[in-house]
Amino acid sequence: MWGLALGCAVAVGLCTASTAAQSAPVEQVRAAGRAVDFTGAWKFALVNKTGEDAPQPDANDPAWRDTRLPHDWSIGLDPVEGPHTGAGTGFLPGGLGWYRKTFTLPSSMAAKKVSIEFDGVYMDSEVYLNGVLLGRHPYGYTGFAYDLDAHTDGTPNVLAVKVRNQVPSSRWYSGSGIYRDVRLVVTDPAHVTRHGVQVTTPDLANTIKSGYATMRVATTAAAENSTEAEIVSTVRDPRGRIVGRGTTRAALAAQPSTATTDIKIDHPALWSVDRPSLYTVDTEVRVNGKVVDRVSTRTGVRYFSFDPDNGFSLNGVEMKLKGVNLHHDLGALGAAVSTDAIVRQLKIMKSMGVNAVRTSHNPPSPEFVKACDEMGILLQVEAFDTWRAPKVKYDYGRFFDAHSSADVREMVHAAKNSPAVVMWSIGNEIPDSSGAAGPPIARKLIDDVRAVDTTRPIVMGTDRYRRVPAVGSPQDQILQMLDGLGLNYNNASSIDELHTRYPTKFFFEAESSSSTSTRGYYQDPDQLNTGENHTPGKRNTSSYDNNLETWTYSGEYGLKKDRDRKWFAGQFLWTGIDYIGEPTPYNVFPVKSSFFGAVDTAGFPKDFYHLFRSQWSNEPMVHLLPMNWTSHKPGEQVSVWAYSNADTVELYRNGKSLGERKFDTKTTTYGAKYLETTEATGDDKTVTTGPYPGSYTSPNGSAGKLHLTWSVPFEPGRLVAVAKRGGVEVARDEVRTAGEPHAIKLTPDRRVVKADGESLTFVTAEVVDRAGVVVPDADDLISFQVRGGSLAGLDNGRQESAENYQAASRTAFNGKALAMVRSGQTSTAITVTARASGLRTATTMVAAIGGRPGRVQVTDPAPGTPVAPPAVDASYSGAPGTIPAAMLDGNPSTYWSNYYLKRATALLPAVSRAHATDWVSLPVRDGLAGSVRASFLADASHARPASIAVSYWDGSKFVPVRDAKVEWATEPGKPTSITFAPVRSDRIRLELASSAPGTAQGFLGVSEATVGR
Repeated sequence: MWGLALGCAVAVGLCTASTAAQSAPVEQVRAAGRAVDFTGAWKFALVNKTGEDAPQPDANDPAWRDTRLPHDWSIGLDPVEGPHTGAGTGFLPGGLGWYRKTFTLPSSMAAKKVSIEFDGVYMDSEVYLNGVLLGRHPYGYTGFAYDLDAHTDGTPNVLAVKVRNQVPSSRWYSGSGIYRDVRLVVTDPAHVTRHGVQVTTPDLANTIKSGYATMRVATTAAAENSTEAEIVSTVRDPRGRIVGRGTTRAALAAQPSTATTDIKIDHPALWSVDRPSLYTVDTEVRVNGKVVDRVSTRTGVRYFSFDPDNGFSLNGVEMKLKGVNLHHDLGALGAAVSTDAIVRQLKIMKSMGVNAVRTSHNPPSPEFVKACDEMGILLQVEAFDTWRAPKVKYDYGRFFDAHSSADVREMVHAAKNSPAVVMWSIGNEIPDSSGAAGPPIARKLIDDVRAVDTTRPIVMGTDRYRRVPAVGSPQDQILQMLDGLGLNYNNASSIDELHTRYPTKFFFEAESSSSTSTRGYYQDPDQLNTGENHTPGKRNTSSYDNNLETWTYSGEYGLKKDRDRKWFAGQFLWTGIDYIGEPTPYNVFPVKSSFFGAVDTAGFPKDFYHLFRSQWSNEPMVHLLPMNWTSHKPGEQVSVWAYSNADTVELYRNGKSLGERKFDTKTTTYGAKYLETTEATGDDKTVTTGPYPGSYTSPNGSAGKLHLTWSVPFEPGRLVAVAKRGGVEVARDEVRTAGEPHAIKLTPDRRVVKADGESLTFVTAEVVDRAGVVVPDADDLISFQVRGGSLAGLDNGRQESAENYQAASRTAFNGKALAMVRSGQTSTAITVTARASGLRTATTMVAAIGGRPGRVQVTDPAPGTPVAPPAVDASYSGAPGTIPAAMLDGNPSTYWSNYYLKRATALLPAVSRAHATDWVSLPVRDGLAGSVRASFLADASHARPASIAVSYWDGSKFVPVRDAKVEWATEPGKPTSITFAPVRSDRIRLELASSAPGTAQGFLGVSEATVGR
């Protein structure tokens, strides 16, 4: 099983089986149960990166590469700017690719029914067998299957798949290729059809009171020749014990028919988010007493309700949906499905207190649904991001009319037996929903869902209900059809109005917050909203929950709004994890991933994670921010926050108490206790009455914050937060001042892994000082070597990066990087080594179970190229057109400026407040500097600096110059001259103090600047 045939290209670009047999090894398929893994021994050729249609390459084309599925070709490409890439999809190209697999089937399969199943191909795929088109499947997120009229006489069969991803085909990164699993399905002529078993538990809310569940098993089967069959369903409990059996007769024919049996299960173990108990239903088709087909179905016994007045309940227990939105990419793996990567993501989410996921905005992989079933995570499964009207040029809107009915039914069939699934969503932010075409489309999609499943409510996610819709409008008609509605970024008053207008519908937040942040970056803690830094290399957003676009609101606001309303079913945070693409608020290369996540793409938690953990988790916790207690000046006032689910937190600096801060214990109008400060928050300008005008005010009349605050003069050392309940310590957190980078520290997420060539180990690399403290601003280039396995991908969570995800080296970002290591099959151990110039090398080892001692596979690191410092730089640039390079372009009409204007949101006013200080650095051409000439802006927003401090780079840090003197310009437009004792350096920094900090008139700007001797 090492390869496949590369036959010659014919007129339509397909190879004949006879040619393939002569030119390449052939995989011999052997029967191994009903389903045969078909992911190995493929060839792949990327024909182009434009998506232009093209035939399959010739057999000898060097573009062909061995590959194993699942496979995403885009994630291995370099992010680039160009006509066929964009920020929305992470600057990663799509294109046109061909896959091929050559195989033989044994003669024993001659009388069998053979089909091939794909769980997902992105996108617009065509599948050929021996030169014959089997079919075309445009949608990239639903599975599909084709019957195979394949040779079973030893003649090779050639399967070819054309995949075409014309970018942009999505608003976020989609990946490209056969990115989910593929299998052969081999059955007798009499068989259960695809998705042919459906298990439900009718009237469970009542029967469970009498100590039993009725498990209804509906089996759809067919036979090529009419025959009488017996269908037997056996139920096994979570421990594998048989707890019930049902039998029914069926007359099978070519047209599938459904037979149903009810099985009583005494004292069932209910599936819940805390105890996700799973049952197995084994269904057999018997003809003349012989078992001719067998299918196993996993399911769970549970009941739930979305009550318009009381919110969500599971098994009779009321609870909030503590949910997150997740796109389907897996960071450095791209879209290629990996169970280990999915489980890791979901474990991180559960540790935050998450109990639900919305699959935004497409059907998930079977592996994702299975993981949620096993881990106890509720699911809203969503069908589409677009209906007929497209959002981007090449999206699914092109295919919607012809394919949406089949695709939405496939979505429901694929997950209908999952106990985790509690809602079906027919779309997200659909433009058609506001027009006349919307209600008929919604009606058809709702009917399609209910044709398969009537046990779950149908909803959609929408941004078009910020106001109560007019009676009879398209939005009103659609909401009347739906069971409930997922709202995207509605404020508190709007959801109250909708609840009053539609008392029989349930509501929840399908997308909440969208506060953006960069791990380890902090800005303007005293502001509820702040601007963005557009300096190249510093395009980050603040972690104080205070970078908000016009449609968004803070995480704290969303938590309070949800908490205070019993009838509100809960929320799905946008998003749980950063994802590739949609790099709001930046739309410039090389910013290629989102900023919305509570966790970055590498899986490293941001401060936002801890905010939600403090509200959603019962495990005692406290978290300090900023996480960086190193990059401050002595005496600098630092705004220190603590997130905690304890009522009291005491802060210590180097062993000395800086005082306790306390939350008040409050009660919602429906009797739930919660912790919050009591103070005006200024976070809702729509509130004009009551005791806290301008602040979000709970229905109980209170306002407050979900964090505690100290203003602390910086002093190197240790800052410790001690959380207390009733005066007793229950948790603590600390941040420490780091010294110079000294070594790399490696920490694998497991110590034992399967040697199956697929399993992943996630190894965290940290740059630490001599005491083992992570250096919070370290950006060393780290190269990785793997023995006994291979590198699957590298990441660091940085949103602004042009690094290749599947290279062998990666820069640390704020002290951290992540290596995804894939196990091999020929070693009993995996060794990972990380090196960086000037740092102590680190090595870690993971045992590989099932490996075979022998020749060890080695992945050597590619030579790393350190990132050179920019020639001209600045601490902050307020707009895309005012970056530091404008100071050196010789054009006085262009300039660097730290001026920003953050637009008003629905809840907050516009803001434009000058920083107290910012700096710019300039290149020294010949290595010797003794003066600087700078032309400062003076207009309605900009003023001459109040002071200037000069320093130079000594190779490791900036050092103040001696004898600095400033000769201010006496006329507008003329340069200011700064002289100082000559220094040898390649960079000079000017630290500029605002003359009017905190105002809209104190911004700084430089049109031209030069360094002289």
